[in-house]
Amino acid sequence: MTKDDARRLNPLQLAYIGDTVYDLLTRSRLLYRGYNLHHCHQAAVTVVNAHAQAEALTRIEGALTEEENAIVRRGRNTHAHHAAPRNQTAMDYQAATALEALVGYLYLTGQEARLLELFRKSQEVASCPAQP
Repeated sequence: MTKDDARRLNPLQLAYIGDTVYDLLTRSRLLYRGYNLHHCHQAAVTVVNAHAQAEALTRIEGALTEEENAIVRRGRNTHAHHAAPRNQTAMDYQAATALEALVGYLYLTGQEARLLELFRKSQEVASCPAQP
């Protein structure tokens, strides 16, 4: 998909794809670390949620290009037709949507290297529970 085509998508459409891609990257990272399926799922739940994704966005914001910042801004300012989950704040939910929109945009426009670079940077200080 061209960048222009991707920019024409609603930010929630970008976030819809980005949510799945982010989850896949997270689960792949956990499997690579040697987690068994049970512990992989437990660890993924701690990383793939609005609060953790808001923190991940904070870690990469300084490294974003002007174009990427525009996607993040659109994602943060969009309004879902449902409230944030009860255990998440509205601000975290907006930031998570912004991150997912960016991930979706990078994925749909074929910028896999940049996507992986930002994902790795976002996870540099993220702690995954130790496997027992």
